[in-house]
Amino acid sequence: MAPAEPPCLLCVHGAGGGGWEWAIWRRVFEAAGWRVQAPGLQPAAGGLSATGFDDYEAQVRARLVRLPRPRVLAGASLGGLLAARCAAEADALVLVNPLPPAPWHALLPARDWPPRVPWDRNARLAGTRRALPEGDEATALFAFRRWRDESGAALRAARAGLVVPRPEVPVLCIASDQDEDVPPGATAALAQAWGATLLREAGDHLAPLLGRDAAAAAGRALGRLPGFSTALPPRG
Repeated sequence: MAPAEPPCLLCVHGAGGGGWEWAIWRRVFEAAGWRVQAPGLQPAAGGLSATGFDDYEAQVRARLVRLPRPRVLAGASLGGLLAARCAAEADALVLVNPLPPAPWHALLPARDWPPRVPWDRNARLAGTRRALPEGDEATALFAFRRWRDESGAALRAARAGLVVPRPEVPVLCIASDQDEDVPPGATAALAQAWGATLLREAGDHLAPLLGRDAAAAAGRALGRLPGFSTALPPRG
């Protein structure tokens, strides 16, 4: 009998970030024998101001379907909503403080975004430290050097409330108890409605990926995916 293929994890980053956000999770999952990809979302041909949510969604779906099964799709913040929209192509989802779909989007704080959100141009180390209260100085410097501008249209579409059918695959939701961007109650309500496993973590919006306890958070997430310790048979 041929040996089982190791499972794949495709990680989708949040707004203004990149695949680098998942570096700690990559190490944890690869140490457990997983194959991990964490690509950066790319702007459309017309630039970030011309990039829509659908452009990002198409990239995620195209990446995912090229991976062998079993394959798990993980997304954080904006990436969580992108992952949820692509659930039909995955064998399981991990959603870290995800921007929620309708109707839970109504629980998000109100924001107004310009066509191009200048997070790279306006980045400051002090501001990065404030955004990463759970991270150490090295992590703050690492993130400060990598923030990027973002598509305002993609963020506006996400926060306007997109429809996502209840996934037919296992879902793990992670909610940070001090998240001011995606209230933990919104993630908990989504998890309850979808019959998902809910993992509560201490810290702010970015803590599960970039906080001092990020490796432990990744390990706890990995522990909630016991069926993927060996390869699962393909679905369908």
